[in-house]
Amino acid sequence: MDSTAVFEASRSRLASLAYRLLGSAADAQDAVQDAFLRWQGAEVERIEVPEAWLTKVVTNLCLDRLRSARARHERAVGSWLPEPLLDGDPMLGPADTAEQRESVSLAVLLLLERLSPNERAVYVLREAFSYSHAEIAQILDITEASSQQHGHRAKRRVADAHRGGEVDPESARRIVEEFLAAAGSGRVERLVALLTDDATAVSDRAGLSDAILEFSTPEKLAAIFRAGFKPTEAKRRIIGGSPQIHLAFVNGDPAMLAVFEGDVVGMVAFTVAGDKIAFACGIGAPHRLGRLTAAWREREPGEPLIASW
Repeated sequence: MDSTAVFEASRSRLASLAYRLLGSAADAQDAVQDAFLRWQGAEVERIEVPEAWLTKVVTNLCLDRLRSARARHERAVGSWLPEPLLDGDPMLGPADTAEQRESVSLAVLLLLERLSPNERAVYVLREAFSYSHAEIAQILDITEASSQQHGHRAKRRVADAHRGGEVDPESARRIVEEFLAAAGSGRVERLVALLTDDATAVSDRAGLSDAILEFSTPEKLAAIFRAGFKPTEAKRRIIGGSPQIHLAFVNGDPAMLAVFEGDVVGMVAFTVAGDKIAFACGIGAPHRLGRLTAAWREREPGEPLIASW
């Protein structure tokens, strides 16, 4: 097998690793391409374990990006959200275990932003790719004890903040339909009843603002949802018409997609705890929805929840 074929055999895994570390499909692709250039310039015949070499290179390229002054500024000013991916996208990577599926949810990707780059890397390598702490220590050039400490802190902080669980398609559809009915009813109490007591949400205001808005308390969330999901002529003018509302799974969580003429013009993904919504992430900026739209266009969407919003 030639060197290019060796790299291509690992490309999908490397991309899913980079996506978990960076939260952006576009940035992940750039990191993998940079790794390919380094691979081409290396004496590959002297590399005993190509997978380990490539994992180390991609991980450290991603950490360099996370530590860069530009990246720190962009993420610190509150203008960053993960890039959502439609379930089935190969960049979501391994999904055999609950830990692997959880590690790529939008809620967890946002939580990982609160970790140091090393904590984030240890969490992803350990939880999503099952590397041992000895292997992670070699990848990050740290001691095994440091890897264990980073991993323990990261896992505890994620567990303390993440309250979601897995949802089957039937339950997801019921929860989303109830949400739509409650949001359209104009009655805040119906929405509050669907939310956990400590529910939170983030939104890019349908892409109309660079600032990411964060909401807490069920009452505040319910008021925002009621206003946001009430159809108006002004909203239709911005979109260009009346979108359909579809149920989908995005990053493993149930989501509503607003689709107009084949384009996903808005998305809200839900983290569900029991039978209530614990977290919602609303995204409408076109630059965050491009890959999701491309994947959606390749699907047979099925009947919408709402044919004309």
